[in-house]
Amino acid sequence: MKTSQDIKQYHLRVRTDLEALKEVLQWFEGFVFPLVPQKMGWQCEVALVEAFTNAVRHAHKNLPQNTPIDLEVNFLPNFLEMRIWDRGKPFDLKAKLLKGEQDANSMEKEGGRGLQFIKKLTDELQYLNLPNQRNCLIMRKNYL
Repeated sequence: MKTSQDIKQYHLRVRTDLEALKEVLQWFEGFVFPLVPQKMGWQCEVALVEAFTNAVRHAHKNLPQNTPIDLEVNFLPNFLEMRIWDRGKPFDLKAKLLKGEQDANSMEKEGGRGLQFIKKLTDELQYLNLPNQRNCLIMRKNYL
């Protein structure tokens, strides 16, 4: 078993702005691709992009651009964990995923597929409403 010294943690704080995605990608790619297999890295990157853009477009829809979004990536002994904290109105992850599965049959439906992509690209997905008026989407991907 690995010790806590084997755990690597990376953190980034950005504004609520889709333009910040460039900074998020540069940050993520700078440390992930040297440490994990390329396929896993790409899957995690797509999940992170979907989660970040959801935070900007939905969670922070009516909040000022200077509202921070925090991102964290942790390399743990058995999996890579990505966390995104927002300050938006909480939602029911299970209900959204179920609705997304039902809407998947409708080709006319635009949007709303991001959580479905995230679920398919990761091995574990969790959403926490925290007492400090923040929410955290947790995505885990097991090492290949």
